[in-house]
Amino acid sequence: MKTHRFLFLIGALLSTLFASQAAAQTCRITSGISSNGSRSYMEVYEYDFVEEKPQFPGGGQKMVNFINDQRRYPAEAYARGIEGRVMCSFVVNADGTVSHISVLRGVEPTLNREALRILSKMPAWQPGKLSGHNVPVRVICAVPFRK
Repeated sequence: MKTHRFLFLIGALLSTLFASQAAAQTCRITSGISSNGSRSYMEVYEYDFVEEKPQFPGGGQKMVNFINDQRRYPAEAYARGIEGRVMCSFVVNADGTVSHISVLRGVEPTLNREALRILSKMPAWQPGKLSGHNVPVRVICAVPFRK
């Protein structure tokens, strides 16, 4: 019993230590391709590691309501009974605007396009913060399609 309590305390101490020492993890995403074919990249922070994560205006439930209000189930996919969740990624920039929207795991081309259309219409978010400064942050979001 004492051993379990000791291990729990050590685990709690280590997790607190590592959480306070955690630095932002960055990843590079393609920002664009120039006319000569060279790629440019943008560094963004992984959303799990910033001090304040970006927030949709009004919170998570408002984002669900926004997606539900904007979603137009493609007729052909609906008729064929195609359902699923389109996993997408996008960047909430330091000014709160949304950019670099992409499909990580799609369901079917028409549903994937609809998910991209919905996310491209999102209003400006409250940006993520690191050390008190607004920073671009990558966000992963699922857009569900169910009959």
